[in-house]
Amino acid sequence: MKIVILDGICVNPGDLSWEDMSKLGELTIYERTAPQQVVERCVGAEAVITNKVMITDEVMAALPQLKYVGILATGYNVVDIDAAHRRGITVTNIPAYSTDSVAQMTFAHILNITNRVEHYAMEVREGKWSAHPDFCYWNTPLPELAGKTLGIVGLGNTGMRVACIAHAFGMDVFAMTSKNAADLPEGIQKTTLQGLLATSDILSLHCPLNDETFHLINAQTIAMMKRGAILINTGRGPLVDEEAVAKALDEGQLMAYGADVMAQEPPQKNHPLFSHPHAFLTPHIAWATREARERLMVIAANNLKAFAEGEKLNVL
Repeated sequence: MKIVILDGICVNPGDLSWEDMSKLGELTIYERTAPQQVVERCVGAEAVITNKVMITDEVMAALPQLKYVGILATGYNVVDIDAAHRRGITVTNIPAYSTDSVAQMTFAHILNITNRVEHYAMEVREGKWSAHPDFCYWNTPLPELAGKTLGIVGLGNTGMRVACIAHAFGMDVFAMTSKNAADLPEGIQKTTLQGLLATSDILSLHCPLNDETFHLINAQTIAMMKRGAILINTGRGPLVDEEAVAKALDEGQLMAYGADVMAQEPPQKNHPLFSHPHAFLTPHIAWATREARERLMVIAANNLKAFAEGEKLNVL
């Protein structure tokens, strides 16, 4: 079996091994692939592995030998699934590999915003504490998480893990979820989006991106939030109208925005949120711990192995 990996560098920049995948066939790995290079690089391949390179109906039409597309991520919007089904091409993804890592980043953002550790470390380096007349020094609000309300949009694997961590901090947890209220663990209360907006001190987004959730957080929904609330997005960039968020930060409707994802990635260098003092952005790295990437690569190889053996594993 001829296997082509189109954009392997983000998953494995050199600190891991493709050995498990190479055992399954003739493997060719490209660090990055431009759209116009996809077909020429995949000619003759039965299996194509992609992270963010688009596999469209047109691409599949040009590759008659293609039988399998493996996505090196949980989200699958990079592949035209309907077209793949019509053409008898199996598509797999990698579910739940980064649950702990993304939950960790969610609270890294929450704690950074509330405790401002990086800010105070810089203040100390610059001599602000040493020059202060008192034994302690602070110049920002320092809210306590215990007793605050965390609203979670989407209660899948990551949303549920975030809820567990919130409980450990003594927070009250509400969620907008398709799950039945009776099936939720103790301590998580189901509510509507309007209920979350009205009550959440911190709102965290963990839902999939689709037509219904595109710009779920916009000027209208932000206006329904508690004034001074914190918004966290470690889900998908387009869940949020970034212009509306910037305006809400300017006006104080939002106290802070912490995000690991943006609508365009990489974003333009003059993006208005980059320079905003109350926006805290990380470059889509919540998923990228070594442990999560190791799990991803094992699952990716197992998905392809199952396909080669006529079995189904994580098939979309």
